[in-house]
Amino acid sequence: MSKNHPLQTTYSISDLAKEFDITTRSIRFYEDQGLLKPKRRGQTRIYSLKDRVRLKLILRGKRLGFSLAETRRLFELYDADKSSIQQLNTMLELIDDKKAVLQQQMDDIKVVLMELNSAEQQCRAALEQRKNNS
Repeated sequence: MSKNHPLQTTYSISDLAKEFDITTRSIRFYEDQGLLKPKRRGQTRIYSLKDRVRLKLILRGKRLGFSLAETRRLFELYDADKSSIQQLNTMLELIDDKKAVLQQQMDDIKVVLMELNSAEQQCRAALEQRKNNS
């Protein structure tokens, strides 16, 4: 490893928890789900650079709304096909699905905002009318 590359080659569970600001319990959960596969030295888990990258991808996918099952599927496709053509096509399908869901949510939010603005205007008008009648 070069001096300019500060990444370690192995990590403890507490190293990863601290780096990604998550609990060790979350990391163990991802391990239980088969998404991370650390080596063991006695009771100690030793995570590789690959595990660190996968954890970063899991968390990024989670932020983007990907389920753990979808993330697992991508990892499995990548492991089976290192050229990643199938993985990339699957990713594009998932991206299209997520974009459609987000677009629907944006449309729903716009409708709710319009309804709230209308209700607000009605309330303000009613208050103004009561103020003028008193």
